[in-house]
Amino acid sequence: MLKLAAIDIGSNAIRIQLTRVTLYEGKITFKRLEYVRFPLRLGQDVFTTGRISEQSKVKFLKLMHAFKILIDLYEVDDYMGCATSAIREAENGRYLIEQVKAELDLEIEIIDGDREADMINKAIFPYMDDKSYLHIDVGGGSTEFNFYRNNIKLLSKSFKIGSVRHLETNSSHHLWYEMQNWIEQKVIQKSVKIHAIGTGGNINKVQDLVNKKAGKPISMKKVVEMQNYIKGFSMEERINKLQLNPDRADVIIPALDIYINAMKWSKSPSIIVPDSGLKDGIMQVLYERNKEILK
Repeated sequence: MLKLAAIDIGSNAIRIQLTRVTLYEGKITFKRLEYVRFPLRLGQDVFTTGRISEQSKVKFLKLMHAFKILIDLYEVDDYMGCATSAIREAENGRYLIEQVKAELDLEIEIIDGDREADMINKAIFPYMDDKSYLHIDVGGGSTEFNFYRNNIKLLSKSFKIGSVRHLETNSSHHLWYEMQNWIEQKVIQKSVKIHAIGTGGNINKVQDLVNKKAGKPISMKKVVEMQNYIKGFSMEERINKLQLNPDRADVIIPALDIYINAMKWSKSPSIIVPDSGLKDGIMQVLYERNKEILK
């Protein structure tokens, strides 16, 4: 038996997942033991001021302390913590990660867009076959694109456009043009028909709202309809009537702008939503480096 913990420090929220991995009669089973998502929006600070505020630093350190306690209580065999664009771009981001190490003996790795995409890809492989796929991962601070054909990654690109960044700074037109140009000039040239795969909390929420199972395609028409439907509610109504978390209620519209445009540019009529993310990719990395223990 293995106990593993994955920490995902994003721009809009921070998550920890603890999982038990067992081998029984030749079959590997992953069982979630604990999952915590805390809405600490580091990107709100970083994308407007370039720094993580003192208030956010205090909350972040308390949250990391809580995660460390969970790791210790569950007697985890291995863990991995990954911080993405907000920490990566903050002037004081690296210092804060060093402070976590010094005070809590908790290791956090600051990863770039390529490393983030590679780990998420580990979690979506089961949903792909030998067709051509554009993987669209929209985070709070950046969007990662990966193009696959025959289960082989041929192209990848990270753009500084994300749900929180778009909300806080109104992303510049040239970045949208670069994103469109990359898809139209690089991706479409490699395939006649492209299937979209979407990861990220906002497209997962759309999947919930339209009552689709993980891995089942959602038409672009339905995604557009859902965006317009959500737009018709005030923030208070989104929280109380649609049961969206407050930190999801405001960013879901700009996030869907990215998914919808990427689908239009790639001429993808629908999108597959695996309901997987960075934490699931981290878990795969942890399993691969510890699987010999199970034998």
